[in-house]
Amino acid sequence: MEYNTTREKLILPEYGRNVQNMISHAMEIEDRKERNDAAQAIIEVMGQLNPHLRDVDDYRPKLWTHLFVMSDFQLDVDSPYEIPNKEVLSEKPDLMIYPKGRIKYGHYGKYTEKILSDAKDINDPEAKEALKKSMSNFMKMQYLTHNNNAVENNVIAENIKELSNNELVLENPDELTNTNVILRTIGQNRKNTRTNNNNYKSKKKRYKR
Repeated sequence: MEYNTTREKLILPEYGRNVQNMISHAMEIEDRKERNDAAQAIIEVMGQLNPHLRDVDDYRPKLWTHLFVMSDFQLDVDSPYEIPNKEVLSEKPDLMIYPKGRIKYGHYGKYTEKILSDAKDINDPEAKEALKKSMSNFMKMQYLTHNNNAVENNVIAENIKELSNNELVLENPDELTNTNVILRTIGQNRKNTRTNNNNYKSKKKRYKR
């Protein structure tokens, strides 16, 4: 009996050993036309094994890239797309530079604070008024999303005034969207997210069968 531990290591396990063996066989075909036909057939099989890739914009080029990767770039065929460079694919990505700086109110997020701090640059009174209304209601939703509790409108008024450096002042905080309305919206959004996640999991199970 032959065990997987004694077999050649699979380069891309998601395609299985049969596809790996097909590629190895194609590499041994001497006639170029026959080798090209074999490569096309393998690409079709790879697409059937991973139907979720069809949702990717560069679906076909990605399959061809995987084909060359699994052949260790030794398969000499006519690809309809540019053949990727092995060295480029093996390069490690650059380290991401994470933004630094302290966020005063974590539940609002960094970009909320940035938008409010830039309010001083808005000269149009109507635009500033629209920003004040939209951001205050957004901040109230963010607060309730993270704390899942009631919040006083005066707290939102104080926070938006502070974060905008007194540029945005709510004269009547009670005009903010009702807390119960926001909580219902949050609940519906969470329900939709759970439904989408369950649908995605169901599709993955069907693909694996």
